[in-house]
Amino acid sequence: MKKKLSTKKKSTKSQPKKKSSSKKKLPKKELKEFRAIILKRKEAVIEELQHITDDTLKKSQKEASGDISGYTYHMADVATDNYDREFSLGLASNERRALYELDDALKRIDDETFGFCDDCKGLISKARLKAVPSARLCIKCQEKREKR
Repeated sequence: MKKKLSTKKKSTKSQPKKKSSSKKKLPKKELKEFRAIILKRKEAVIEELQHITDDTLKKSQKEASGDISGYTYHMADVATDNYDREFSLGLASNERRALYELDDALKRIDDETFGFCDDCKGLISKARLKAVPSARLCIKCQEKREKR
């Protein structure tokens, strides 16, 4: 005698349905910790930017070189001073970019999207976020981008 196999599914009414969370979030305690890290970094960047501004942009070439005489500069000295000034302006530009990225990270904390990769939407490791709090990509996605 052959048994007939049933193709009907058993009712799952007795099992509770899982709520599908459309959006993952980091715990508020962790977000608070990362906010403190970001604010501390932001303060350091602002101090460095202020230092660069005070040393480079608020001084004339005479004051920067320490020469108070009325004599003209040698061309090589002028070139060196100009190079130093351009180099400092490049550093200031990098600091401003870092400041923008830190502000963006604070906005992502407020939006509760902080800590998630922009590409794969997975979690970014806490170690990476502590090292680079403005990170928008997990390590795998960052490596992929750098290979391009």
